[in-house]
Amino acid sequence: MIEGTLVKLRALRAEDAEHHLRWRNDPEVVRFAAAGDPCFGPVTAEGVETGFSTMLRLVPREAAVLTVEEAATDRVIGAVDYRDLDPFVGVATLGITIGEKEFWGRGHGSEALRLLVDHLFGAYGLNRLELDTWSGNERAVRAFTRLGFREEGRRRAAALVGGVRHDRVLFGMLREEWKPAVRP
Repeated sequence: MIEGTLVKLRALRAEDAEHHLRWRNDPEVVRFAAAGDPCFGPVTAEGVETGFSTMLRLVPREAAVLTVEEAATDRVIGAVDYRDLDPFVGVATLGITIGEKEFWGRGHGSEALRLLVDHLFGAYGLNRLELDTWSGNERAVRAFTRLGFREEGRRRAAALVGGVRHDRVLFGMLREEWKPAVRP
């Protein structure tokens, strides 16, 4: 378990599937989590079950999905993940979804992502982390920038959200740009 002030990250469990099913069938969560990517939602219970059987077998050296819990209550509020981890090059791709909307804009997602960044740079010694979002997701753009990620480019009109085209905004952080959180 990785603990912060607002959230803690823990290994994915089979019982987390019910939360993922609800989030992936909530159009507003899907809109911000995946820019309307049809691979993210909506899904059936069987679809989530199939996905979970794969996610629960992920080898942490290569990829992992971690559950985000509110620190004060242990309530499941989202998930963070890393994938495409290349230990030789030292690169991984990150993702985050805060599925419980009452926690949006309150710092829980930023802290969850910071904890994951600290873990990957610290425990795995990676050289580079990257992630992306769509240009209309201003909350994510601000959070990524505050955490030290730099905008590195755009894939023009690569996201379709609510029938409107948006750019895919690509972000990266190098190990030498990382400022680990000071733990109390």
